[in-house]
Amino acid sequence: MKLSLNSVLVCITLVILVSCQNDNHYPDHPHDSSFYIDYRSLKGLPDGIAVIELDPEAPNFGNISSKLELGIGVLPHHIYYNQNANKMFTTALGGSYLYEVKTGQDQNGQPILLNATPVDTGENTVGENLFFTNDGRYFMTFMGGAGGPKDGSIGVFNAANNKLIKTIKAPIQTNPNKFIMYPHGISINEEKGLMMVSSTIHPDLTTGMGNTCTLLDLNTYEIKETYQVADSPTDLSAPVEVLLLRGKFPQYALATTMLGGDIWIAPYNTTTKKYDAFTKIFDGSTKGLGWALEMYIDDTNKLYVSFAEPGKVLVFDINNLPQLKLLKTLDADKGAHHMAFFKTKSGKEVVAVQNNLLDLPNLNSGTISIIDINTEKKLGTVDLRNKYGILPESIEGTNGPSNYMHH
Repeated sequence: MKLSLNSVLVCITLVILVSCQNDNHYPDHPHDSSFYIDYRSLKGLPDGIAVIELDPEAPNFGNISSKLELGIGVLPHHIYYNQNANKMFTTALGGSYLYEVKTGQDQNGQPILLNATPVDTGENTVGENLFFTNDGRYFMTFMGGAGGPKDGSIGVFNAANNKLIKTIKAPIQTNPNKFIMYPHGISINEEKGLMMVSSTIHPDLTTGMGNTCTLLDLNTYEIKETYQVADSPTDLSAPVEVLLLRGKFPQYALATTMLGGDIWIAPYNTTTKKYDAFTKIFDGSTKGLGWALEMYIDDTNKLYVSFAEPGKVLVFDINNLPQLKLLKTLDADKGAHHMAFFKTKSGKEVVAVQNNLLDLPNLNSGTISIIDINTEKKLGTVDLRNKYGILPESIEGTNGPSNYMHH
């Protein structure tokens, strides 16, 4: 995919991940602070995946120990594990759009990257987010769809063999009230049989933008409703990520808007078995924030949201939704995006924040910030731009998912 820029443009983004998983998935393994990162090369070299040490207390902090090149212009985008965390994938904006990645360990038990196998995505282009379900399927958003100016699709895959089962399409030209266009974020509530995707932006970042989220039946793939997630029909807010809270959490849908820089919320309605209308729950502009991107929930009902401009992570209490209580603001770098959670060797609870959004100007620090969640102090920074000539695109744990709930 060719990424062009317009002064006000934007993005795509994010990862994902599976369902609820605990931090430090395999705590006895010797690499709790080693992480996989997708990266893009700044020197015309192949893009790929790397293993990097992120514990500031480790002597090899910031060092890359293994790399796997995927190709020039592949632009790997989001790393995911399957439901059992025994397979790993990365989506991509170019190349084959989806790859299954094989990993291993060296003689010291440290993770290494072995190879990547392309997955056939059919006509679907520009790979974004994945979601694995318990019934052996996984779903993938394709922001480019088949390549049209108002395109976009959702691929349904067999998790056992990676075969494409179905492509879900619903052009806005066919029904302007129920449609899928430029889908990026995806979240699923299996108990309720519901799936929601966001409408973000055309892959060239100029042809068009979205301002909606669309709810689908998880089994029939029928569109149930398309919601406006913007101040008005002409406000092109570009919703980027969506999260259907599930399990023990309050039953709401949350969405972040890239160009709006806000957080929106919709309550689940037990009568209609859908969500009610979205309303704005947090206005980023009131705090000098823009480009709201990723959402992560921990198991104590805290919501972590990254704001690429000026590079912050806000931590909220969600115990009293639809009220959000801001607990703390963590300082990262411009382009604050995906996160990973772990403990340092001395037991500090930290979050690693990947700071880069599509190499967009002023949103492309190219660093990873390590921040103490309790003291709010930045413990270390890895400058991948200057040290390695690469920019991080996403981050994930080497022991399994490095978060409790992402999407």
